[in-house]
Amino acid sequence: MKVVYTSFRGLFSDSPRAVYEALVARGDDIEHTWLTAPVAEHAFPAGVATVPFGSPESIAALEAADVVVSNDHVPLDWDKRADAFYLQTWHGTPLKRIHNDVLWAPEGRLAYLEHDIARWDVMLSPNAYSTGRFRQAFGFPRPIHETGYPRNDLLSSPRREQVRADVRAQLGIDEGRTVVLYAPTWRDDLVFEGKGERDFEFPVDLAAFTERLGEDHVLLLRLHNMVSDRLESIEGLPVRDVSNHPDIRDLYLAADLLVTDYSSTMFDFAVTGKPILLFTYDLADYRDRLRGFYVDIEEIAPGPLLSTSDELLDAIADLDAVRAASADRYAAFRETYTSLEDGHATDRVLDLFFPRGTSAAGVPTTRGGDDDALR
Repeated sequence: MKVVYTSFRGLFSDSPRAVYEALVARGDDIEHTWLTAPVAEHAFPAGVATVPFGSPESIAALEAADVVVSNDHVPLDWDKRADAFYLQTWHGTPLKRIHNDVLWAPEGRLAYLEHDIARWDVMLSPNAYSTGRFRQAFGFPRPIHETGYPRNDLLSSPRREQVRADVRAQLGIDEGRTVVLYAPTWRDDLVFEGKGERDFEFPVDLAAFTERLGEDHVLLLRLHNMVSDRLESIEGLPVRDVSNHPDIRDLYLAADLLVTDYSSTMFDFAVTGKPILLFTYDLADYRDRLRGFYVDIEEIAPGPLLSTSDELLDAIADLDAVRAASADRYAAFRETYTSLEDGHATDRVLDLFFPRGTSAAGVPTTRGGDDDALR
């Protein structure tokens, strides 16, 4: 059996990575191929077959695949075989509106992505809330299985403390330092209507960050993959760009708190139980004009909404107060959105689509029934 994987247009990451690693560990007779981006080529295991994303070789691989595992749209022109199986894991619980539900999109973009949606056989969902949003936004008529996200299994794994120590060592960060992971989402208009200017404005006062918090705090910047190659030089600034780190789940473990805005990272990071701060400096514009939300962020947020850099730094400086003030909201957030993130999502996905004994003789046969969810 030939399985082709793609994550964020060529990264070695996310749920496709978790599925791949589990299948390799199990030792099934499978020919694995990854679509790759130049920035991520160093991250792939030695010996795994790779082809550049978007190349003629990648089109040929997709068209020859028995199974395609992706966490995003694959915006390439290729013909899926009638007997092939396309597992769409997707890549987050949607707070912000997606696909057909967005308030604004450049002309023709959504129609083009529909070609890929038509190829999907099954979707994964991290929770019941997301299932309904996926069904609506993508107009997806086929099965959606609530399994949790395989990528998040590591966050509950017995290995998590070792991974934390290893990643911090790789980044040169002592255990005694407080790691602030800043992972904002992208702004659609800057990406699609930009005219060559920088597509990411750093809203944190970095000089004040250093002055207020001192050398015992480290700020890691993780830009969304849509803009991760568009950041101007940060040399000499008190921030480390980890946008090209292979997999954000490692950074979740290395970090002591998350700062985000409207990104789905908050739903994943909540599995760790560590503090979450929402730096929502452009909330009204993002909510009312640019993208819009499915739910009221002010009602469901697992941490405080902060509108200025000074407010953000105050919160980072007093995390005990943040924890106390947000405890009930955080617990409700976890109960609603992370109840399936128990460390066994990958097992459920393999049981559904890659039962033991999967080999070159067969492709996944469990494509779901009439139910939306696996419960």
